[in-house]
Amino acid sequence: MTSFNKSILNSEIQDFINNHVNSDIAELALKGLPFPEHLKQDIITQIEAKKRCEKKLSTWFNTPNIYFPSKLNIEQTSSEITAQYKANLVSGQSLIDLTGGFGVDSLYFSKKVNSVIHCDINKALSNIAEYNASVFQVKNIEFYASNAFEVLSQTNHTLDWIYVDPSRRDDLKGKVFLLKECLPNIPEHLTMLFKHAKNILIKTSPLLDISSGINELQNVKTIHCVAVNNEVKELLWVLEENFYGDIEIRTSNLKNTKNQQFNFILNKENTEDAEFSLPLTYLYEPNAAILKSGAFNSIANTFNIYKLHKHSHLYTSTNLINFPGRIFKIDNTIKYNKKEFNKHIGLKQANVTTRNFPEAVTQIRKKLKIKDGGKHYLFFTTDLNHSKIVLNCSKL
Repeated sequence: MTSFNKSILNSEIQDFINNHVNSDIAELALKGLPFPEHLKQDIITQIEAKKRCEKKLSTWFNTPNIYFPSKLNIEQTSSEITAQYKANLVSGQSLIDLTGGFGVDSLYFSKKVNSVIHCDINKALSNIAEYNASVFQVKNIEFYASNAFEVLSQTNHTLDWIYVDPSRRDDLKGKVFLLKECLPNIPEHLTMLFKHAKNILIKTSPLLDISSGINELQNVKTIHCVAVNNEVKELLWVLEENFYGDIEIRTSNLKNTKNQQFNFILNKENTEDAEFSLPLTYLYEPNAAILKSGAFNSIANTFNIYKLHKHSHLYTSTNLINFPGRIFKIDNTIKYNKKEFNKHIGLKQANVTTRNFPEAVTQIRKKLKIKDGGKHYLFFTTDLNHSKIVLNCSKL
């Protein structure tokens, strides 16, 4: 449970937290802390939560005197890289964050919008977010520890944006995935929300089915599939009052070196067909954001490459192209059976991937006695003739 104990901000306690951020928590708790017993649990909580922020929220981790909430709150909050991405989607005079939480998104929104309202019904969490904003010397965020809809109803002017990250946990059901099962129930409140703002930004689980989300919502203008280092982290839904045009899907794979982006119109994807080919010189595997978006035909037609099979989602070409995903040189292709594999490939160590293939990676490794790792890449898939094949590749 999140609490805001100001005693933890004592300089000696803060030094202790910083000095033990890499310590074994169980051993530390067993050994005892050089502070009063009633502070023990809060100090342990701070150490655990701060450690979880080291990569996810490095600004918070590296800033002195930050107060951290519970581990669960850290797990549920946006990372800095995705918060910054969201902030680049908004602009204008005013934004209300209906589910403010630890305040990461609100802080990044405050860099793009003149006035931000942060709401969270959890008073301790609201106080923590407000305190940390003062540490960062951010002065254009108002904090309300109350029901967001009540705050919204008392707002006497039209806002530029409403942002909401509905909770995907239910006390009875556990994790939920339909928007109407989340809290707050956005589909139920959409009409009311549009009375207060013309633009709504919704963050949902990457597990939410895109077609399902479109059916539950209205006036969807853009959907952003956001991955970080090839792991899809968020789906972002931009709703605009009275918008009834074609929905654009924007995919982003945010990486340390450079970001991969690919955009397409959903309706075109549903009407376009890709061309097919047997494996040629190069193999392309779209990044996770593109695979989540379902841009299987659009990606082929945009880059003028061929699909191996309707359901394989692997692509090939004779000439090398710059592609938003992994790129490989195909060294050889064989039909899948143990005898052929041992005769023409015979690797004892390789990175194994399956796409549209009946056997799991673990089964294949056991059957062909292949250890994980190394510089070779094996793709087990199905070609346009419905044959099971193995592609032996080198990564470019």
